[in-house]
Amino acid sequence: MSETSEPNVGAFTLGGPLTVEPAGPIEVPAHEEWPLPNGFAWVFPGEGNRGGLVRPVIMADGFNLGRSKLDVLYHGLESGSFPFISELRRRGRDVILLGFEERSASILDNAEAAVAAILRATAEQLGDARLVVGGFSMGGIVTRYALARLETQRMDHRTALYFSYDSPHRGASIPVGVQAFSHFIPFPNDFAKQMNSPAARQMLWQHYDKDTEKTTVAPERTEFLAALDRVGNWPQIPMKIAVANGRGDGIGLPDVRPGEVALRIDRIYPGTTFYTQAQGDDVTAGYLNRRFPKAERTIATNGFPELDGAPGGTLHTYKILSGAMEKLGGKIDLRHEDVCFVPTVSAVAIRDIEKQDDLYANVGDLDPQESELDDFLCSSTTTAHTGITEELGTWIMDRLPD
Repeated sequence: MSETSEPNVGAFTLGGPLTVEPAGPIEVPAHEEWPLPNGFAWVFPGEGNRGGLVRPVIMADGFNLGRSKLDVLYHGLESGSFPFISELRRRGRDVILLGFEERSASILDNAEAAVAAILRATAEQLGDARLVVGGFSMGGIVTRYALARLETQRMDHRTALYFSYDSPHRGASIPVGVQAFSHFIPFPNDFAKQMNSPAARQMLWQHYDKDTEKTTVAPERTEFLAALDRVGNWPQIPMKIAVANGRGDGIGLPDVRPGEVALRIDRIYPGTTFYTQAQGDDVTAGYLNRRFPKAERTIATNGFPELDGAPGGTLHTYKILSGAMEKLGGKIDLRHEDVCFVPTVSAVAIRDIEKQDDLYANVGDLDPQESELDDFLCSSTTTAHTGITEELGTWIMDRLPD
């Protein structure tokens, strides 16, 4: 280790189950590849379909850093309790996995790939079955915007059903202390690139700015919401459905209580401590300390709700961070591996997430008309963000158009 810097953190980023690379090789069935503006797609024919697209389902990749790894996405969709792609193909659906050249690029840029995939699918399709278009996490936002933009341009997307899978329609949450720590590391790193990327700035409800050291709504989010508004916010022609990996009964993560230590690091970044988000003003979210170059910083929030323990799809935020620090020789005191990433009310577009009562609302008690969607399902138990479960997967399958 250098005497003038902390040890290199390596190339870790925060990601959900669909981004986890297995230890062994991944076997992917034969498929066609489409080159697209800002992206690419892999096309898997449905069972019994020969000689062209018949009943296409376009599914977009989610957020991370770098080019989409569609083999990893395929594995993630197939290796859980519900083989999502195999079930679609068994039902005679042609599966089109949509990837991006840079997953952390602007959602508006990545929507170019979605638009191109939709138009190519409609051009090559045999028969008159209407499309299914959607995505996982950020992919649901990308395709939402792409379909709405096509309608605004009066271009026929021929889509009957839009779906999103734990997509942050009203925003996502990464603990502010964790965002700040990515920039506290005294050299360029992938984690900081991910946290400061255009897509992160667009999707996070509050973003820590490394230059001002303030936490606010990023200007990129304001601009993106304005762009959504210009295309009508949502596509109007297809039926719009969504699933949430979080519970819908207002019950969050029972072990994640506000104001507790979530993770403490010693030896490297000595005494650096992250706390679960609590309500109030001037609430300490994290204490950051480093030896080389010497610096310490307290990260505080004002007027935040209790986000970390809220009902929603969870991310291994502190487990991933602690694992990276432990590999560098850090002494780790990990109290909470997972925190909420996409609140349930955000995933089903029924409430905003900045107020405690809305964040913890019992969705089952709300008028479904409050949602911007036509139908939705919340998980019966708290599950990992974008985790594929039989409950959620079957519900989507049962709503596919004829």
